[in-house]
Amino acid sequence: MEQYKQEFIEFMVESDVLKFGEFTLKSGRKSPFFMNAGAYVTGSQLMRLGEYYAKAIHENYGDDFDILFGPAYKGIPLSVATTIAFSKLYGKEIRYCSNRKEVKDHGDTGILLGSKIKDGDKVVIIEDVTTSGKSIEETFPIVKAQGDVEIFGLMVSLNRMEKGLGGEKSALDEIREKYGFAANAIVTMEEVVEHLYNRECQGKIVINDEIKTAIDTYYKQYGCK
Repeated sequence: MEQYKQEFIEFMVESDVLKFGEFTLKSGRKSPFFMNAGAYVTGSQLMRLGEYYAKAIHENYGDDFDILFGPAYKGIPLSVATTIAFSKLYGKEIRYCSNRKEVKDHGDTGILLGSKIKDGDKVVIIEDVTTSGKSIEETFPIVKAQGDVEIFGLMVSLNRMEKGLGGEKSALDEIREKYGFAANAIVTMEEVVEHLYNRECQGKIVINDEIKTAIDTYYKQYGCK
């Protein structure tokens, strides 16, 4: 596993973004882990988060794209932090763009924040996590409505490796098949478990035998490779 992935896994735990226990998801599923990207709140956290995203995007998509699109609301700080990191790490000026939930009819009008998307632009979409793929159903038409653009792919921080809306394949696999672009994550839950199981992080064992058993049980019901 790449060094930046190992660091990112520990960073999620340190930032109280990735938690283990018992949580009820929006889907109604009872999950032994929960990720909340809204817990990244400090300048240093956002700086590091942007760098991890930038490294993963560069590794998967290179730098031959123009726009990093972050859907409202959590995608807004993600796109800003990552465009800054991309410039710092790779010397490439990527433009950021996000959408508004409501169309603005005065001043800076329209549905978009940041850079406008124009014909010929190559776009990478950035999100926190995709459980069902529902958010892309909203994001895809917004991006495509801006002109003759090419969507390079999607980057999320964590691949939960769960069945998507279709009930068989993962949300990221469903996105690849339905929309025809790549969908990747900085890390997968399989990598998280591999790295944290019975290993001390922040002075304690985060995934002990009990948590590991709960995760295994969860994936027997909802998981997919």
